[in-house]
Amino acid sequence: MNMQSVFDWLKRFWVVVVVFVALLAAVAVVGRLRTFFDTDQPLAPGAGHADAIVPFNTKRVTYEILGPQTATGRVSYLDVNGKTLEAGFTSLPWSATVTTTDPGMLANVVAQGDTDGLGCRILVNDKVVDESHATGRDAQAFCLEKAA
Repeated sequence: MNMQSVFDWLKRFWVVVVVFVALLAAVAVVGRLRTFFDTDQPLAPGAGHADAIVPFNTKRVTYEILGPQTATGRVSYLDVNGKTLEAGFTSLPWSATVTTTDPGMLANVVAQGDTDGLGCRILVNDKVVDESHATGRDAQAFCLEKAA
């Protein structure tokens, strides 16, 4: 193969040659970066993640339903993931507690009973953050805290 045929070949396929050289350079750079930051090394068994997050500042969110001791009814409230949980009560007071490390949790409770007066309360670490009372036939109480 003489020099003239090499130049003819490069004139036809110069774009393919440039792309091939660029890919080789990219593979070399990425390979060097991976070894530089040790991302190519497998984790030691049982070592866990180097930046494991340890829960702190645990909060207890308590939902309470208040009213006459003989009242019965239904209650709906949110868990730490925002999922609605439902329960029935056959006497009052009723309460449920959820624990979270999230900096902000939407806390919501709704209750309806067979009484003329019903109340609800949301406590965060035993401190009242919302309270409501309702009166009327088959009273329904609603409490909401947007950043418990």
